[in-house]
Amino acid sequence: MTYDLVVNGAIQRVEADPDTPLLWALRDILGMIGTKFGCGAGLCGCCTVHIDGAATRACQTPIDSLGSSRITTIEGVAASETGRRVQQAWLDMEVVQCGYCQPGQIMAATALLSENPHPTDDDIDAAMSGNLCRCGTYNRIKDAIRQVAARRHPVREGRQ
Repeated sequence: MTYDLVVNGAIQRVEADPDTPLLWALRDILGMIGTKFGCGAGLCGCCTVHIDGAATRACQTPIDSLGSSRITTIEGVAASETGRRVQQAWLDMEVVQCGYCQPGQIMAATALLSENPHPTDDDIDAAMSGNLCRCGTYNRIKDAIRQVAARRHPVREGRQ
């Protein structure tokens, strides 16, 4: 079957079986390899994308369930101010070690901060609890989220 998916603001035509997970449509058909495969069961968070702004496991989302939903991947997260700020905080706090889980971590953090710009530590823990990091950079991840939340004014491009 043919599906027109709205990915990072552009319509992408995908030919696949209806039960094809979004993860494989993104990676294998569209060549968008930033979204990672981790467990295949929706437990690790490596494949997290946004569907209509909500953090969603792409490995558990069949493409026939998407309809006209807007999908944002790690390749497109910087189109939003919050996404840019989260990515910058990741750099500022030197979050990344191996980096494999970080696209999913960034997508989950961006969804959290888009919905709740000033989360408590409990809010952060709840939103990030399903995203695993084998390198154990959880404290730096939390610090990066706190950094974004602490800034009351958006970062302006071109300014330091």
